[in-house]
Amino acid sequence: MHLRWQDQDYLYYITNRTRKHNIDNISRTKAYQHFYFDFPEIKWALIASVVSRNAGWNMTDLHLAPYKKMLGEAERKRLFMTYERANWLIFSDAFPQLIVYQLSIQHDYPLFYLLRKLRVSTFMIREWEHFWQTNNKDRLMIALIINEQNVIQAPVISQSFFRKKVFLSLPYMLQNALMLNAVILPTHSGELYGAFVHHFTDVTNRITLGKQLANQIFHPELYSKLIKFVLSVEHTGSRTDYEKFLDVTRPKGPMLRMVYPIIEHQDIIRNDWFYSGGMKKKWFKAVLAIPNEIGTSFYLKRKLLYAYYHLKNIVT
Repeated sequence: MHLRWQDQDYLYYITNRTRKHNIDNISRTKAYQHFYFDFPEIKWALIASVVSRNAGWNMTDLHLAPYKKMLGEAERKRLFMTYERANWLIFSDAFPQLIVYQLSIQHDYPLFYLLRKLRVSTFMIREWEHFWQTNNKDRLMIALIINEQNVIQAPVISQSFFRKKVFLSLPYMLQNALMLNAVILPTHSGELYGAFVHHFTDVTNRITLGKQLANQIFHPELYSKLIKFVLSVEHTGSRTDYEKFLDVTRPKGPMLRMVYPIIEHQDIIRNDWFYSGGMKKKWFKAVLAIPNEIGTSFYLKRKLLYAYYHLKNIVT
């Protein structure tokens, strides 16, 4: 593909702006959030910002006493790198797409052909072109959910190191069996909505989870509450961000930048998942989900985790 000199400038701008915001979980979360409020028609950006907040909370959970007691330092580092690598990869793929859309709006001309040079999947290039013609916001939202979950499948979920050291490890399998992990959608009132994460290694399950979360986030019953929280609570990576609105005192998790360094990532090989794995029609199928209050159940599980930690402290 022959590029005009303006296109070279665009690519330089896109690459540098992506690199600037792809520093850590905090910077990524903020970048998604700011983009959504500039371009609210791109609904996926809000979903990404909320899910990214949860990734940060999962990272700092690893510094809480029960996790430090039950997991060795190497295990906790590997879990952190799993969250960090997936968070970084999704941003490195998705944010250039968002900037290309922004440039297209500014110039009133579709520039999605640039995505080929940015190693974005053929699937998403077609979906952006379809969106430009139809303005089908929900289809684009689901397409981005499908794309990003496929982007992380080979380099993170199926990658031999992460598969052996993380997803086939006893701590992960127990966490999966007990559904200790959840994506939390917080509010100022202390109500916690969201969904539990189960069989995370299955790409179809993650896509279904993404669609369920999307339905909850944009449901009239929850949307304004969530937006109020997002706009007024700065993301620090600590669950204290939302736990301060709960009526029970809990051990405070650390702020992410106080416990984790900036990670330098390598991105040598990136294949087009659309050609290597293909697309399943069921991924576009709609799912039904209304706001689901999971706070009581989620914190009951965490209470049991702390009880186990204290018991283990007594007997060891």
